[in-house]
Amino acid sequence: MSAGFPFRLIATDLDGTLLRSDGSVSQRTREALAAATSAGAAHIVVTGRAAPWTRHILDDLGYDGLAVCGQGAQVYDARAHRLLTSVTLDRQLAGVALAKIEAEVGPLYLAASQDGLDGKVLVGPGYAVTGALPATPFTDASDLWAAPLNKIYIQHPTLGDDELVEAARRAAGGFVTVAMAGKGIVELLPLGLSKATGLSLAARRLGLKAADTIAFGDMPNDVPMFAWSSRGVAMANAHEELREVADEVTASNEEDGIAVVLERLLGQRAAAESAEPKRQRRAEDARIERARAFQARP
Repeated sequence: MSAGFPFRLIATDLDGTLLRSDGSVSQRTREALAAATSAGAAHIVVTGRAAPWTRHILDDLGYDGLAVCGQGAQVYDARAHRLLTSVTLDRQLAGVALAKIEAEVGPLYLAASQDGLDGKVLVGPGYAVTGALPATPFTDASDLWAAPLNKIYIQHPTLGDDELVEAARRAAGGFVTVAMAGKGIVELLPLGLSKATGLSLAARRLGLKAADTIAFGDMPNDVPMFAWSSRGVAMANAHEELREVADEVTASNEEDGIAVVLERLLGQRAAAESAEPKRQRRAEDARIERARAFQARP
């Protein structure tokens, strides 16, 4: 642990956690993170967004550290604007997985994230993109497999997200990892990949470990990150699956939930440091009293 903060690494999800609904980070949260990093902690953004959908946000925030993108597939150096690691999805296995899922639930709406710092997000007919994120439409299914991919996104015309995740895991869990990253965002990833995978790689580059880490998140895709970290904090707006495994629940992303926890931890450390001189003075006074009592004995 650092001298001024009880954790050496702060891992934060982006959407629904660090970012407010308008895509901004509040001044209070910025100041709390700055105070924690000044006290010796490192901050790592850990997001389901692939690097092309992440780097403009990090640039706007003035963020220049490491970021884990693509559900752990990519470790991105925001200062150098380059990928340090990147894991791709086996397209043959992904095709088998999709066939098995569709055999169970019927036709899916599809999108895919291409590998690389400039990889496109391809969106097929019927797929609803969340927010105003840049995407490239495709109509020919062969376009989906034309280049290496980090992930495939799936939606269903009638099934809800939880139902779709359950069905996909049941049908294809032996071929891909199935993750829910947000409303309408169900993803097929390389088998075994998670945010914990990427976070552990990024932490190792900084000489840090799971025991050093406090993590903040809001969706089921943050569960592995919580399991890896020493402490997991769910936002008030978090999915119930994540709340159930969290060590604590803080305020929502709209109410500076990250800042609430960091300020408390910083305050506890400050209080402990303030109390230390008093404790030392009390111990010294007691020592002097004992010495005087000894000298006063007949």
